[in-house]
Amino acid sequence: MIGGGPAGLTVAGDLIKLGHEVTIYEALHDMGGVLVYGIPEFRLPKEIVRREVDYLKKLGVKIVVNFVVGKTRTLDALLEEYDAAFVGTGAGLPWFMEIPGENLNGVYSANEYLTRMNLMKGFRYPLSSTPIKQHRCVVVIGGGNVAMDCARTALRLGADDVRIVYRRSRQELPARLEEVENAEEEGVVFNFLTLPTKCIGDERGWVKEIECLRMELGEPDASGRRRPVPVEGSEFIVAVDAVVCAIGNSPNPLIPTTTPGLDVGKKGNIVADDATGKTSKARVWAGGDVVTGAATVILAMGAGRNAGRAIHEYLCSLS
Repeated sequence: MIGGGPAGLTVAGDLIKLGHEVTIYEALHDMGGVLVYGIPEFRLPKEIVRREVDYLKKLGVKIVVNFVVGKTRTLDALLEEYDAAFVGTGAGLPWFMEIPGENLNGVYSANEYLTRMNLMKGFRYPLSSTPIKQHRCVVVIGGGNVAMDCARTALRLGADDVRIVYRRSRQELPARLEEVENAEEEGVVFNFLTLPTKCIGDERGWVKEIECLRMELGEPDASGRRRPVPVEGSEFIVAVDAVVCAIGNSPNPLIPTTTPGLDVGKKGNIVADDATGKTSKARVWAGGDVVTGAATVILAMGAGRNAGRAIHEYLCSLS
């Protein structure tokens, strides 16, 4: 298994129970993938994840951390030792808006922001070794569940003003209604029909303002949601000391670019069969966000279960 997130953990658990020898290679120092670096403690206590990982260890699953497949060793090199491989490396490559000022200090991707707080325990500094700046005015760009996690995390870190900036209306928010309501109840302010156009810095290179443009809804686009249209001359400035970009992620290109014969889609996702997880490369299966793009933990676990059955059938055919 390559990747110790929900998909990889599911495959490992299923295969070890069916009598196969299983090893998980994880790039980070802790197992769990998005369960430990992405989802905040207030939504998923990390002790639950640790308990599940410990259970797999007791069943006999071997775990290797700090091992970056594609750098430490390639997938092809691992296939010289193993009969089959499952790639469940998730979608950890963040998207940015590519607007001026995104390279300023205080501008984070959601991945970095949440990883610092969740996996690296930045909220415990100086007890932890991950320093964080105490931000007071935080803008989170995006309207999905990850944006809600970032905004609610900022509040818990002591921010006085936390805003979600989203270019459509409340009705088009992709986040679950429960997550939106929780954010509202906790004090997150929503600026709907608002498009960030520029991050503005101070003389020390720290973000101090974000320029935005008001929008109005036009005709529906390919997704079925009404397309946001800029309102000419409606620019305005919001004072900030941190901006978190939570507009989505793509799969990390490391494994696809170091693995000949592995078909990849237009968005960098590994192409795999929906029912079995089988890829174009012999003895390689894949599932979770690395195939679908950023989705849910449940979907990743379901893909892992399907792939586990297919890998079991393949391994049994070898005997």
